[in-house]
Amino acid sequence: MNNMSESKVLRMELGEFSYDIVIERGALHRAGELFDLDRKVMIITDDGVPEEYADAVADMAAESTVFTVPQGEMSKDLGWYRAILTKMLKLDFSRLDCVVAVGGGVVGDLAGFVAASYMRGIDFYNIPTTVLSQVDSSIGGKTGVNLNGIKNIVGAFHQPKKVIVDLDLLKSLNTRQVCNGLAEAVKVSLTSDAEMFELFEKGNIRENIDEIVYRSLMVKKNVVEQDEKEQGLRKILNFGHTIGHGIESFERLNGLYHGECVALGMIPMVSGELRPRLVKVLESLHLPTSIELDVDGVFDAMMHDKKGVGDTVTITTVDIPGHFEMKKVSFDELKPLIQIVGK
Repeated sequence: MNNMSESKVLRMELGEFSYDIVIERGALHRAGELFDLDRKVMIITDDGVPEEYADAVADMAAESTVFTVPQGEMSKDLGWYRAILTKMLKLDFSRLDCVVAVGGGVVGDLAGFVAASYMRGIDFYNIPTTVLSQVDSSIGGKTGVNLNGIKNIVGAFHQPKKVIVDLDLLKSLNTRQVCNGLAEAVKVSLTSDAEMFELFEKGNIRENIDEIVYRSLMVKKNVVEQDEKEQGLRKILNFGHTIGHGIESFERLNGLYHGECVALGMIPMVSGELRPRLVKVLESLHLPTSIELDVDGVFDAMMHDKKGVGDTVTITTVDIPGHFEMKKVSFDELKPLIQIVGK
């Protein structure tokens, strides 16, 4: 699968909300065939995505509007959410029309939430254009925006109708963006796919990017099918995110990307024996393994994260690749762990 040119289709089995994930190089140009675009289509993208990607979808739609938000996490807020809904209302979008996301995780989360809430839910399609969104956020149905610095605190579960994963779209990304996304693939390899973690340890990432994307999607698909609304097992997908989100919320002015924060957040959650191996992999991907941080500030941001219940939070730990454990701990027990990645 190293040079996967043939089409592969994964079926997310969620009863009436089931959908296909089409993994195929060049599939962007088949969006008109794979999606039902014979209606009004709101295409949401950001100014960091090559314009021709959204334009290609627009050309295949019966009636299209491209709405471009600024690149970055700051666009995932109620202001841009309201602006898009206002535009759709002005253009008389109906319950029979649809939204298409063409972009990374921010665009997918924002567009998905727009689709989830406009007229109580309209069709949503996703074309992820970053490694992070292709291996993780484009499937599973989590949508939302941030509020008062807290990530994803306002949102809804709204599954897409179909997802196109076109690895040719990654060609526009720089090395930092690619490595940022690969952090999420390292995450699922640690909890659920020891063979993929071996691929990372061997270091031939570029040659195996197709396989890494495919295997990551397989893990997430299997988890979501068993626990769509995050009542139990799906919490393993938050591995590295508890501390990672705290760092991301507090350290945003430092310009760290989501995957870079997740990378830092994973380090305290693995066993002492595994930690040097993980650090070596992260370093090979140019991901941070320590950072100057304010432990109290990160801790306060973490306390506000939505995954806490009362004064406890469920965390996922990994002792050896492919083997995880979920357990409830108090926030006070987490505080010393933050210091592990502090300089």
